Amino acid sequence: SQVIVQGRRVGTLKARDYWGVKPSLMGPVMESFGRLSAAHDLVIVEGAGSPAEVNLRAGDIANMGFARAADVPVILTGDIDRGGVIAQIVGTQAVIDPADAAMVAGFLINKFRGDPRLFDKGYDFIAERTGWRGYGVLPFFPDAVKLPAEDALDVQEKAVGGSGGLRIGCLALSRIANFDDLDPLAAEPGVSLSMIGPGRPIPGDLDLVIVPGSKSTRGDLAFLRSQGWDIDLAAHHRRGGAILGICGGYQMLGRSIADPEGIEGPAGDSPGLGLLDVATVMSGDKTLTRVTAEHALSGARFDGYEIHIGRTGGADCVRPFARLDDRPEGAVSADRRVMGSYIHGMFADDGFRTAFLAGLGGAGSATGYRAGVEATLDALAAHMEAHLDVAGLLALAR
Repeated sequence: SQVIVQGRRVGTLKARDYWGVKPSLMGPVMESFGRLSAAHDLVIVEGAGSPAEVNLRAGDIANMGFARAADVPVILTGDIDRGGVIAQIVGTQAVIDPADAAMVAGFLINKFRGDPRLFDKGYDFIAERTGWRGYGVLPFFPDAVKLPAEDALDVQEKAVGGSGGLRIGCLALSRIANFDDLDPLAAEPGVSLSMIGPGRPIPGDLDLVIVPGSKSTRGDLAFLRSQGWDIDLAAHHRRGGAILGICGGYQMLGRSIADPEGIEGPAGDSPGLGLLDVATVMSGDKTLTRVTAEHALSGARFDGYEIHIGRTGGADCVRPFARLDDRPEGAVSADRRVMGSYIHGMFADDGFRTAFLAGLGGAGSATGYRAGVEATLDALAAHMEAHLDVAGLLALAR
C-alpha cells in the first residue's frame, strides 16, 4: 500500500513493513489534528477499524491510540443492523485496556429498524453492564442512500439508478477510488446507471462506459484485462459507443503506463488499452488541487478536484477534455468518442452534467445534486436531534 502523509507519498510498503514505520506517523497525525482544532469550533474524529482490535493496539493511530494521545472523548457506536450489537459494545469494554476504556464517555445505537422501544431492555443492559451512559437509539435513515458513497462497499448498492433512456455502465475495478463521482449520475432520472462487476461482460447496449479511478492503476489494468473488459471496450468503441476514463481510468485508456520508481507496486511498464494516443509516467509527487474548468466541447464550466500521481501526454492532448485557467486538461480521441480527464467531481455540477449528457444524446434534469445532498444532510441532522441526546454529545467536546 502507498503511505500518504499530509497529502504526500512517503513510501510503498508491505503490511509487515508498515508496522515498523507506524510509530513515526503519530507526530504528523497530531500536527494535523492541532491545525484542524485551531481552525474549527468542533472536530469529529471517526475511528478506522475497531477499538476492540487489541491485536493491533500497539502503535495505533486510528482508534484508542489517537484518542489517548489527543485526549478526545469517545462514543462507541453500535450498528444494530449487522446484529449482535449488545456483544459489540459490552465485548469491547471487556477486551480493551482499562485506560482506553476510561476514554469512552458513552454509547449509542445506530440503524435500528422498527419501534426503538423494543430495544429498551437491551439498551438498559448495556448501560448497566458497562457503566457507560447511553446517548440514544437512532432509527434507520433510508435517505442515507442519497448521500455520497462512503467506501467501495457502498458502490454496488448505491451506484445503480434511474430507468431513463441513456444507458451508462461503470467498471467495478478491484481497487476503485473516488466512487462518489458516480452518485450524481445515479440520481439522474434520465439515466440508467449500472455497475459492471467481476465476471460480467460489458453489455452491448450501453451508450457510455466509464473507467473510474483506481488506487493501483497498473494493478487494476491487469484486473480489467483478466475480466476480458479490454476486448469488450474495443467492441463497444467499434459499435460507436462512448468511453470516459477518469483519473486512473484515463491513464488506462492510453498507450502505456510506466512506473519506473515502483510507486504503485513493482517497477515496470504496462501496455495500455490504446484507445487514446497518450502515455503516462508515474512520479513521486501527488497532485492535490481544486480546479475550475471549462468543458472543451460544450463550454460548460464546472468545479472539481485533482488527486493523482503521474503525468500524461500525447497526440490526443491537442483535443483537451477541458480547459483550466492556464492549461488544457485531459484528452479526446479524433473521433470524439473516447475521453479522458483527471478531474474528479465533475458530475456534481448540474450545468456540466446536463451538457455532457446532452452530448451523448440524453437529457439531464438539472435537479440540483449538491442542493439535494445538503437537504439530505439537514434531514439527517433533524433525525438525529429527534432521537439522540445531541446536546449531551456536544457537551462532551473539550
